[in-house]
Amino acid sequence: MSGKFELKIAGNGQIMFNLLAANGQVILSSETYKARASALNGVESVKKNAGDPHRFAFHVSSNGRHYFTLKAANGQIIGTSQMYSSPDSARQGMLSCQTHAQGASVEDLTR
Repeated sequence: MSGKFELKIAGNGQIMFNLLAANGQVILSSETYKARASALNGVESVKKNAGDPHRFAFHVSSNGRHYFTLKAANGQIIGTSQMYSSPDSARQGMLSCQTHAQGASVEDLTR
């Protein structure tokens, strides 16, 4: 099962991407990039790092919601998940990220 990455223009005019599950649900969102090439490098970094469970970190937001981040080998955050109601659902989201990222296609909505 694979999802897809959607490149799109963010509210600030820069480029960002979302990793979507096969059902279209957002699993992971990137920060914004000034250049399309940088965003595509971010997509490749997600594909490369999502298979390693040690690259994920779990967090609790100030309102008690749970989420995870995915980090590159250098420790830089390359994606942040949606918010989840429980630690178990955040862990399921991480597993979904691992499942969908590897073979995900890229749809460029910036053009």
